Amino acid sequence: MARRFRRTHDGVEARLEPGEAALLRDLVEDLLPLLAADEVAGDPVLARLFPDGYRDDPEAAAELRSLIQDDLRAGKRAALQTVLDGLSSRNTKGRVLLDTEAASAWLGGLNDLRLSLGTRLGVTEETYDELDLPAPDGDDPRRQALEIYAWLGWLQESLVETLMS
Repeated sequence: MARRFRRTHDGVEARLEPGEAALLRDLVEDLLPLLAADEVAGDPVLARLFPDGYRDDPEAAAELRSLIQDDLRAGKRAALQTVLDGLSSRNTKGRVLLDTEAASAWLGGLNDLRLSLGTRLGVTEETYDELDLPAPDGDDPRRQALEIYAWLGWLQESLVETLMS
């Protein structure tokens, strides 16, 4: 598979097919409202995106959360908004030009999308083996979502490799 990100003299270029851009937009638009929720407790995706700073000390974890939670949420929402803005700026060839700050935001946004989908799917180390197997007979309701999860990982890897080059 070709890389979706590459370095240019103007920054980092993302090349996305129309269907890829639409899927990415849908995923971002699904996650943004969840990040506006008031309570982390009870939602496994929010618990994954905002893990306790002190697992063995609930009081210290609550205190830390009260100090940093709003900033963390704002940062995650801003990163996802940067992805949406980039998708809106795609040219007719499906290209998005990102400066260093936008590329970093995309990396964070892709990571949060992947973490949220992986949490919903219950992804474990064994799940990676499932991704390498041929599609099972019959209808596996998780198969398409797992393929999207793998695609998000591939996008993220492509961006990391580009930023490191």
